[in-house]
Amino acid sequence: MSDKNKLGIGIVGCGAISDIHARAILESDKIDLISVYSRNLKNAKRVGEQYGVSYSNDWDIFVNDESLDIVSICTPSGNHLDYGELAAEAGKHVVVEKPIDVTVERGKQLIDVCKKNSVKLAVIFQSRFLDSAIQIKDAIDSRKLGKIFHGSAYIKWFRSQEYYDSGEWRGTLALDGGGVLINQAIHTIDLLQWMMGDVETVYGHTGIFTHKNIEGEDNAAAVLKFKNGALGIIEGSTSVLPAMDRRIEIHGKKGTAILTGDNVSISIGESDKNQDEAEAKGSGAASPLAGFSIVPHQKQFEAIVEAIQNNEKPPVTGKDSLKSLAIVEAVYKSSKTGLVVKMADLL
Repeated sequence: MSDKNKLGIGIVGCGAISDIHARAILESDKIDLISVYSRNLKNAKRVGEQYGVSYSNDWDIFVNDESLDIVSICTPSGNHLDYGELAAEAGKHVVVEKPIDVTVERGKQLIDVCKKNSVKLAVIFQSRFLDSAIQIKDAIDSRKLGKIFHGSAYIKWFRSQEYYDSGEWRGTLALDGGGVLINQAIHTIDLLQWMMGDVETVYGHTGIFTHKNIEGEDNAAAVLKFKNGALGIIEGSTSVLPAMDRRIEIHGKKGTAILTGDNVSISIGESDKNQDEAEAKGSGAASPLAGFSIVPHQKQFEAIVEAIQNNEKPPVTGKDSLKSLAIVEAVYKSSKTGLVVKMADLL
């Protein structure tokens, strides 16, 4: 039973990311984890008993619980709209693990159904809540780096064939939406566009080089032009050995900011003085959740709850989340057509 002074939240989907959501929720004093749902009763029971909450494979029982205020969706990406629509129509606020869904069009549908039913919609992009990422964002916004002219994102990770074989949905177009860009790289792509500003055009290539029986790409490269005139690069891979920490480089006329893993370095002019705020977490390791901190998730969940309680826009709204998804979709489209894609045509 939810504490009457807190909002009650239930998790839909009992895969690996549901554990991160559950742990982050349990660490917060603003929200109560009250239930979990999975179509597979065995999975629902496993997670429910692990966290001492009710569990069900009956959607009506789950969603009609009067103590349930928010539904957190942790299913494969291609199911986000389906469950989000059901939750919104039941009057529940919706939190969706990234991406909002597998296409911009489906994401827009979820935004519309939540608006129609007067419920809040938030998408989990917890990297925006890292102290190191915020420090870089502040340095850009305060013009500490001067006029920004280039920004790059490198996500050179490794995922084994066993990783893709472990779930029928992994690497599929219908449920994963693609490969490395939409799954592993999208957090870093979101950070890049959040820091740099809106993207105007995208040109890219994708390919499958080291994995079998997947529809999505395991390698991608793209060139971006931002609306402010800056240029950018995205490189994504799940084939690199040894795996590397994700890296973002932002270059301005007065200096450079670099995020390596979760570690920040800001250099102004000719100064060699760096500001290191966080320990790198080995985010490129073979295990998807290796070294994973729940603190950024916890911060975002708490900010979402405060927004709901105060009837404000939650951090990373559905509309916000479309920007990084549209970049990914633009790379896919460009790779197929060989043409530069205008972001305005997608958004």
